[in-house]
Amino acid sequence: MAISLLIPGLALIIGLAFLVWSSDVFIDGSASTATHLSISPLVIGVVVLGFGTSMPEVVVATLASLDNSPGLAVGNAIGSNIANIGLVLGFTAVLAPIAIKSSLIKRELPVLLAISVGVYLLLLDGTLGFVDGLILVSALILVMVWMIKVNKAVDPKDPLASETSQAIDTMPAFTLNKSLLMLLVGLIILMISAKLMVWGAVEIAHHFQVPEVIIGLTIIAIGTSLPELAAAIAAARKNEADLMIGNIVGSNLFNILAVLAVPGLLAPSVLEPSVLKEDIPVMIGFTLAMLLLALPRKGHAVISKPKGLLLTLAFAIYLFTLYIRSTSA
Repeated sequence: MAISLLIPGLALIIGLAFLVWSSDVFIDGSASTATHLSISPLVIGVVVLGFGTSMPEVVVATLASLDNSPGLAVGNAIGSNIANIGLVLGFTAVLAPIAIKSSLIKRELPVLLAISVGVYLLLLDGTLGFVDGLILVSALILVMVWMIKVNKAVDPKDPLASETSQAIDTMPAFTLNKSLLMLLVGLIILMISAKLMVWGAVEIAHHFQVPEVIIGLTIIAIGTSLPELAAAIAAARKNEADLMIGNIVGSNLFNILAVLAVPGLLAPSVLEPSVLKEDIPVMIGFTLAMLLLALPRKGHAVISKPKGLLLTLAFAIYLFTLYIRSTSA
């Protein structure tokens, strides 16, 4: 048994390692290219970086759907959103309290919550079909247009604006040709490493007779959330809390609208009942918790270490419930 799992396990680990590395290359190349094209820092921060940190989820979802494993893609999208809040935000707050000052963040969080609830209502029939995928993509386009419009009109003195500009200014300077090469190489390695991850994950799921959606909610979701975790820790060290929260909000919006649309468009399927009964409600609960934590109290909101610990503990409890589900599957 150990030998039969060795190759899939190595494929999963190697794929994950290269996925994280290629994601960084892709993001640096994308941001540098956008800078050469004179795109504003806030648009780069919201669209380029938000989409860039979600590229691992998009690629994994695409390859999983093409491999006829839509459950893996669905679990990846939902699980990544839960991990971004419970693991990334929670763990980062444990390291250092997070003060949220940007009015833009407080405007986008209710939108994220509303979209999360809307997606839940859309999927209540228990299927993720082609029409559902089209609705999600259409919503993504509308949200992106709205976010770009809102970000262009934001006060330059807004903390998110200054933090985003500062973060982009400190990025390594590359020529346009090198930026495009990095973007292309990063994307190619992303696809190869994601293919390794998907194959390894599917083989492990089949070996243990665990539903693919659970593998997507756990190993794949945590793995594809590592770029967000690295970005969050780096932002916290630089005292760029609003940028960190903005990246999480942007990433979660892309996950639920872009990543979840992929299996609908490429591999329409019936959802596991537990996804509607447990996983999406948990995702909504974590999103609501982030919104409540971001509400201003005496001037601005602070996600303290104890609150971060509670988020991390809640995420650990959720993982434990998934373990119980996998053993009873």
